[in-house]
Amino acid sequence: MSKRTEILAGVSTFMATMYIIVVNPAILSQAGLPFSGVLTATVLLSFLCSLMMGLYARNPLVVAPGMGLNAFFTFTAVKGMGIKPEVALGAVFWAGVLFLILSLLNVRSALVRLIPKPLRYAVSAGIGLFITLIGFENAHFIIANPTTLVGVARLTDPAVLTFVAGLLLTAVLLIRNVPGAIIIGIVLTTLAALPIGRWWGGTVPLVQWQGLVAMPDFSLVGKLDLVGSLRWSLWPVIFAFVFTDLFDSISTFVGVAEAANLTDEQGEPLRLNRSLLTDAVATTLAGLLGTSPGTAYIESAVGIAQGGRTGLTAIVAGCLFLPFLFLSPLLSVIPAIATAPALVLVGAFMMKPILRIDWEQLDEALPAFLALVLIPFSYSITTGIVWGFLSWTLVRVFTGRAREIPAGLWLVDGLCVLSLVG
Repeated sequence: MSKRTEILAGVSTFMATMYIIVVNPAILSQAGLPFSGVLTATVLLSFLCSLMMGLYARNPLVVAPGMGLNAFFTFTAVKGMGIKPEVALGAVFWAGVLFLILSLLNVRSALVRLIPKPLRYAVSAGIGLFITLIGFENAHFIIANPTTLVGVARLTDPAVLTFVAGLLLTAVLLIRNVPGAIIIGIVLTTLAALPIGRWWGGTVPLVQWQGLVAMPDFSLVGKLDLVGSLRWSLWPVIFAFVFTDLFDSISTFVGVAEAANLTDEQGEPLRLNRSLLTDAVATTLAGLLGTSPGTAYIESAVGIAQGGRTGLTAIVAGCLFLPFLFLSPLLSVIPAIATAPALVLVGAFMMKPILRIDWEQLDEALPAFLALVLIPFSYSITTGIVWGFLSWTLVRVFTGRAREIPAGLWLVDGLCVLSLVG
């Protein structure tokens, strides 16, 4: 791969993940943390850990505060259980420490190798469908419908029409192998969105200019409560962070590796131990900086679809976060409908591994199918892989093949059950 391709891939990955710079503070500020402080922590974590992923693990994956994990932090730990934000940050830190121990002992790597190959293929495709759903949702193309649960928006909406045009344009550029197709698609869709809310439909412009410079706020750095977060009553919270981040990161590494052929001769993800260690550092560092746990991002698949295969992609994407310590208002220029086409199309690239599932072998196909569909249908990577594991085991137990199940997989199944009843 050429450096130019890797750089373009890094830019594409950043543009697909940069929403976290403003979305993460918007969620965590509801837990009582200052918006500007969380924004600064988000940028620092994304820069430092993406850099580590590129330089140390040499994989093209962006690391940033995880969606879902930030919602758990705010709505379950702080608002639901009444935990102080500083104590919750301490729980994030200790979850990261536990991660580091598991990673250094290669326990997490062993868990990855316990995932049956058909489930790996299914998780990869399921993540692709999940990314596609996120893209459609961001564009408001798929909307809630009280009768049918979900529905499709009317094409009379200028934003929806612009998204459809951007989707078609980006698809054509990709089919014609135009270099930088995804970036070009994002830029042109942003330009096409300029009239919306100004001269064409709507009352609020989608593309808004909110200034240029905003100074960083380091008020949350080191504000975690390390002692208070070790109370016995908070261990379920620490465990929830550990379990969710564990399976999110494992499924992301496995899914992206399968889709991009970033595997070794045994079919294992390349440099897995280093990637998992980076992910563990991200969670530990998140608590220290003042944000929810960090994890590898499934949107990294956008850059991989652009041709990114090495750590340079992650380095470029990580470095692009850093200026937004000061330039975060610039993110408002790119609307969600501009990055949505890239997310939708990436799903197509990630469907390829399902061809390697033997659909005639039902004891493999049915668990794989559950994992595949439950990831997008439940809006949770963890849910898909949990039910994939459990169904894989139950099928073998009730067909008299329990001896085929490795001892380690029984342990994983136990964790899966705990996640469902906890």
